[in-house]
Amino acid sequence: MRIIRHGRQPYPESLAEQEAQVAAVLAGGEAPVLILTEHPPVYTIGTSGSEADVLRRDIDGEAIAVYESGRGGEVTYHGPGQLVCYVIADIRHEQDLHKHVWRLEEMVMRTLADFGIIAGRSERGIGVWVDGYKIAAVGVRCRKWITFHGIALNIDPNLKHFSGIVPCGMRDAPVTSMRVQGVAADRRQVETALSAHAQKLFLQAEASTVTA
Repeated sequence: MRIIRHGRQPYPESLAEQEAQVAAVLAGGEAPVLILTEHPPVYTIGTSGSEADVLRRDIDGEAIAVYESGRGGEVTYHGPGQLVCYVIADIRHEQDLHKHVWRLEEMVMRTLADFGIIAGRSERGIGVWVDGYKIAAVGVRCRKWITFHGIALNIDPNLKHFSGIVPCGMRDAPVTSMRVQGVAADRRQVETALSAHAQKLFLQAEASTVTA
C-alpha cells in the first residue's frame, strides 16, 4: 500500500490529487493508495447534502470555505486537528462498496483501540462512534469501481466549527474527538498506528481476491 503524507493541504488540491490517482489506477497503475492529510477549515457538501445544511460560514470571526465534494453523504467539516484519510482502492474484484466502507471504519476503530478508546458502529449512520458521539465521518465515491475520498478522524479539532453545519444530517451534532475522550495524541502517532491497520486490512482484501 503506497502512503502519501501531506502536512496541510487546501481542499481543492486534495480533490485534484485524488482525481489524478484514480485516473492512474484506471490506466493500469497500482492501488491501494492511502493519502493522509489535513485541511484548512472547510465545509464540504456531499451528493446527498445541500447548502441549506450550512448554517453559517463564520465561527468566532474565522471564515470557513465551502465546497461541493462529489463524495457520497451530506455536509461535514474538515480542519486542523483532524486526520483525513483518503483511500484510492481498486475494488473491481468484489464490487462491494459496503465492504470498502467497513474497512475504512475498521482501520479507525482499531487505531482508536491502540489509544485505549473503545469505538464502534451505530444504527444512526456510517462512521465511527464513541458512546453515541461520532468521532470519524465517512464519505466515499466510486468511479468504475475505483474508490476515492474516505474517512476523517477527529484527533483534536475545534469542535465549535461543527456548529456551523448540520453534520451528516444530524441536527443534534453529536461529535467528539480523541482529546475529548481523554487522549492527548499527536497526528504522527495516530498516522503511524492507522497506516499499519490500513496496510493489513486492504492487503488482506487483495490477498483474498487472489486466492478466491
